[in-house]
Amino acid sequence: MRKFGLIGYPLSHSFSKKFFTEKFKKEHITDCEYELYPIENIELFVKLWSDNPELYGINVTIPYKVQVLPFLDEMDEAATAIGAVNCILIGRKNAEQCIKGYNTDAYGFEESLKPLLEPHHRKALIFGDGGAAKAIKYVLNKLNFPFLVVTRKPTEHSIPYDAVDEAVLREYTILVNTTPLGMSPNVGTCPDIPYHLLSDKHIGYDLVYNPEETSFLKQVREQGGKTKNGLEMLHLQAIRSWEIWNP
Repeated sequence: MRKFGLIGYPLSHSFSKKFFTEKFKKEHITDCEYELYPIENIELFVKLWSDNPELYGINVTIPYKVQVLPFLDEMDEAATAIGAVNCILIGRKNAEQCIKGYNTDAYGFEESLKPLLEPHHRKALIFGDGGAAKAIKYVLNKLNFPFLVVTRKPTEHSIPYDAVDEAVLREYTILVNTTPLGMSPNVGTCPDIPYHLLSDKHIGYDLVYNPEETSFLKQVREQGGKTKNGLEMLHLQAIRSWEIWNP
């Protein structure tokens, strides 16, 4: 039996476990199982995979996407550039083991964004500058899309929300929310921008997927813009993880 799983803490619920359990059932994969591993500190990571020789692949969620890096033997290009991993391959050849980290969040975002893009979508605003923004920045750089980061408190790398005016929104037509604003149960919250200035030239992409349509997405849609939540990104990163574990 090959095992796969998710590390993080706490792990009260998991998209990944539901996704892979349903995948195994639907595709009649009987030699694999996916479990949750809520380890209380990252030091327990080594014990987890050394005590479980049948463990071949791990997904990583908060707070360990960065903390796990020192325990890896290798990282792929995306994970190295982003500085965070959400997928780990435990390679096992004879007595040798190689722990390699990947970032499939970037893949999920890029592949789910591409179908929305039109020639006038050339620059982006990223709302929030936490860990979730790392993969977004990587993808936008890869696509050669200039971007501005918008935060509540401006820094040398970001602008404040009140700087997002008509001129900015005319130029920056891809809007990406990486903050938890709008996530259930706080469904009434959203990035504080002048939505009435948006048009059908804009894309609203929200990493939040619960609820399915956040206040942010609703207001972009009402101005004629295209919208997408983070659910497809989540599906795509999981599918990519499976491909990494089963080359």
